[in-house]
Amino acid sequence: MVPRNRKRKPSLAPIPSSPKSLNLSPDPYPDLPIPTPEQCRAIRDALLDHHGFPEEFARYRRSSDGPPVEGPETPSDGSEAGRGAFGETVLDALVSILLSQNTTDSNSRRAFESLKSAFPTWDQVLAAESKLIENAIRCGGLAATKAARIKSILKAVLEKRGEICLEYLRGMSVNEVKAELSQFKGIGPKTAPEKGMKERKADGTEKKGRKK
Repeated sequence: MVPRNRKRKPSLAPIPSSPKSLNLSPDPYPDLPIPTPEQCRAIRDALLDHHGFPEEFARYRRSSDGPPVEGPETPSDGSEAGRGAFGETVLDALVSILLSQNTTDSNSRRAFESLKSAFPTWDQVLAAESKLIENAIRCGGLAATKAARIKSILKAVLEKRGEICLEYLRGMSVNEVKAELSQFKGIGPKTAPEKGMKERKADGTEKKGRKK
């Protein structure tokens, strides 16, 4: 009688593996020396500076707590609640200019995007503790000073206009815009006219003048 072959039990012995086969690095390409993380971030910042933040991805930006933030739809009345793309509104541009003081363009842009990711609306920025705002814009430098000035501007606009919105400036002359913006602490006479010219040109209301 031919004996039946017994089924072999699977071996439980661990399969030896070389350290190189176990990729524990968070880097998906650990063997490639370039581009470095710093180079990748520099390219990202350069693209943001040139193209701005893609509007179609604005809803997927993460807040400081982690989950994606989907902001409310842009109101049809032109108010600024819910808008978050860099430089999309007059108030966005004004805060961006404030954040750009004493730092690089890339750092100020990072600070702005970090601020809007943590607080998607200006009402939320005004209601937030100053320390939280400082943490959001710390990468831009002078966080305590800039956070205090941002809250001061938002509070002043709300008290004067009844809403946190500066879109009414688009219908003013350059001198009127200068007078309005100069009342805010941190927005000096040099910043205000430059801001007014940029906003009016963006709106198509400023005619091109002949260079002298």
